[in-house]
Amino acid sequence: MAQKSGSGNPVEELLQQVQAMGSGNGGGRRRPPPPRNKPPQIPLPLIGIAVALGFVVWAAFSSFYTVQPEERAVVKRFGEVIKIADPGLHFKLPFGVDQTQFVATERVLKQEFGFRTASVGERTQYASEDFPDESLMLSGDLNIIDVEWVVQYRIADPMQFLYSMRDPNGTLRDISES
Repeated sequence: MAQKSGSGNPVEELLQQVQAMGSGNGGGRRRPPPPRNKPPQIPLPLIGIAVALGFVVWAAFSSFYTVQPEERAVVKRFGEVIKIADPGLHFKLPFGVDQTQFVATERVLKQEFGFRTASVGERTQYASEDFPDESLMLSGDLNIIDVEWVVQYRIADPMQFLYSMRDPNGTLRDISES
């Protein structure tokens, strides 16, 4: 195969030969080149409407909250407590303006010392691990005793529980061990 042009690029020459064969004596008319695949042009107002609609949907879903029957919700606006919400469906300002903290006020909570409950039920199971740092105590006659106990409590005031001390659960554990 002899080179017809001086370019020396075999791919280019092959392409020219194929085009020459297709353009002559076929009897048909020449086809237009295939359209280039351009990404579809989405109008700018349509993008703006989609963003605004997404913003509205997000605001709607972040504006409602549900307080369960055994809970109360402390609602804060910009960090200041504005109300305590009772059980039910409630509205709040979206986008983090209003924040809620849920506190179980109707449930009896417990803290275990010297042991841990693995599963509760008809056949309650306890963790096999010992917690001697919690259960070993020194008695009045200077004997070491191993005591396991449970403290049960119920939260009466959610604001007092959340904001009167730094770590309410840790404080309860410390007081119970003293």
